[in-house]
Amino acid sequence: MTAEQRFLLLLILVGALATVLGLVSKRARLLPYPVVLAAAGVAVGLLPGGQFPRIGGNLMLLAFVPGLVFEAALTLDLAELRQRLLPVGLLATVGVASTVLLIGVLIHLVLGFGWASAFLLGAILAATDPIAVIALLRRLKAPPGLAAILEGESLFNDGTGVAVFSAVLATILSGAPSFGDGTIRFFAITLGGTAIGLAVGFVGLALLRFAEDAPLEILATLVIAYGSYLAADVVHASGIVAVVVAGIVVARYGARIGRLHGPQLLGFWNLLAFVFNAMLFILVGAALPATTLLPVIGLVLVGFVIMLVTRAVPVYALLSLAAFRGPPIPWRWRHVTWWAGLRGALSVALALSVAGLNGVDSRVSVVAYGVVLLSLLVQGALMAPITRALHIEATS
Repeated sequence: MTAEQRFLLLLILVGALATVLGLVSKRARLLPYPVVLAAAGVAVGLLPGGQFPRIGGNLMLLAFVPGLVFEAALTLDLAELRQRLLPVGLLATVGVASTVLLIGVLIHLVLGFGWASAFLLGAILAATDPIAVIALLRRLKAPPGLAAILEGESLFNDGTGVAVFSAVLATILSGAPSFGDGTIRFFAITLGGTAIGLAVGFVGLALLRFAEDAPLEILATLVIAYGSYLAADVVHASGIVAVVVAGIVVARYGARIGRLHGPQLLGFWNLLAFVFNAMLFILVGAALPATTLLPVIGLVLVGFVIMLVTRAVPVYALLSLAAFRGPPIPWRWRHVTWWAGLRGALSVALALSVAGLNGVDSRVSVVAYGVVLLSLLVQGALMAPITRALHIEATS
């Protein structure tokens, strides 16, 4: 079988498996769809012979992440987000920075990783990916304020988390890793991505002004999403930050020029996001053979506990601080926000992208992958009972 045929077989298998599991998930309402997909991916990874084609982290980042991030920005409830901007901003900036620092220090002290690799692992695990949780909250008709906090945090800390990761990795590869060098690189990467996102977003709006029908609008938004990522990536800025900024620019100002209201455009992006998520979560589960986790299972379990503990510190502290200056944030919401900080496809893509790099501890990618799988399977599976126990549905 040729490489092209194997790739086509991969798409067919993933699509068929995602369709069957979607039907199963609708009957087993306690398990979010992405959790079922990830579990199936693990099972596929256990198949004998190792014939299932696997996709690397860089291809995951380039092919899937820009579309998913742009769709999230395009469909974000900007009015609700504006009211919850303080908690979202704190979680996506101070929260990400403190999470990276806390995970890095604890990984170094408890697991014995070197400082540079420990902070790199912290950066990989800093970005949350609560896609499964958001879908469940919408099914439960949870309060829009809680959904806005989770969606906004996920969207923005994807950008800041990847920027931190890029800065830490760059300072490691430079041969002389230091906190000062990493900080300078972080601001350069973030500001560069922001500038490119603004430029591509407003140029894209100019194109949208001349789009008279839905197919042209769809094509223009695809160019904006992937063009902003590629432009930033080529100059070593943050592609994720660029896509987030470009998506918000289009969502914010597209309505003013009479665009983006068509059901065809939003329907296309919703469908694309659904297909990408279905494929991506299966690929995440099958990214590494599960047998590779056995030698480091102890490290994975400790890393998962560290991730949960370090998630609690910024969530409860920052949401308590935000509650003094903005709309109230009930304690139930804070509990859900803590547990809903799942790690997902983005973290796996980052983990796979550093596998085999000189200067990076070889255990980083495997431990990060194991922690993400535990996060999806444990936190995702328990999300429904927790939301029901906290009466999140009743608060709506």
